[in-house]
Parts: sequence; C-alpha cells; structure tokens
Amino acid sequence: MLDDTYFMRQALIEAQRAYDKNEVPVGAVVVANHRIIARAHNLVETLNDVTAHAEMQAITAAANVLGGKYLTDCTLFVTVEPCPMCAGALGWAQLSRVVYGASDEKRGFSKSAPSVLHPKTTVTSGVLAEECAKLMKAFFEKIR
Repeated sequence: MLDDTYFMRQALIEAQRAYDKNEVPVGAVVVANHRIIARAHNLVETLNDVTAHAEMQAITAAANVLGGKYLTDCTLFVTVEPCPMCAGALGWAQLSRVVYGASDEKRGFSKSAPSVLHPKTTVTSGVLAEECAKLMKAFFEKIR
C-alpha cells in the first residue's frame, strides 16, 4: 500500500544517496496522485551551492515534470524538517502537504518560522523519525 511510510522510505533512499556522496543525508520525494514525480537529495557540496537542499531540488524537479511553478496537488516527503529557506520555497510552491521524518531542533522551520508555509498546506511530522534521525547521527559521527 502506498502510504506515508512507503513514501518516506523512498525519501530515505535519497538520503542514503546523499550520505554516500558525503552530503548531509537529507532526501525528498514529491508525490502527485499517489505517484512519485520527483526525487532529490542534498547536493550542497557537490554543486558548491548553499541552496541545493533536497527540498529545493525536489521542488524544481516536480515543477519541471508538471510544467508549472505551483505544486498545489502535491505532497513533499522529506527525511528531516525543512529549514526556513526550504519552507519558504515550499510555501511559494503552494504544496498541499509536507511530511517530514526527524525534527530539526536547531534549524527547522517550526520554531523559527512556523507560518512560512502556505496557509492551506498541512504538515505531518514524525514519519519514520527514528530511521531518519539515525542516518543524520551516523553522518555527523562519521565527519567528526
């Protein structure tokens, strides 16, 4: 069954791809009509671009697939709570739903910019949170 857990596992596959490239392991997928239309992971180091977060890459890819800038009937699944920059972009893209795994106490949008998403966007947090957090912890232990 294609549920939140299934799609978050797909985002975790993307996060593992980032991990394997020595990128901060955040992965994302965009879903429309129960189908993945975009997959992405962090490419900040690869592209030498501080804005190349998984969510930003996924928004661009999904917009290209749909042929427009608004993702009103789409859901973004991302392994870690979006930062304020990404949440702002998600707000401008007007996603109907954002689902994230692990919370980000330091840089997540919910504490510093809770109203930045579009007013109609619903948020679900904590989907496979432990698995998502485990990959992040492993990455930061590896680089320290």
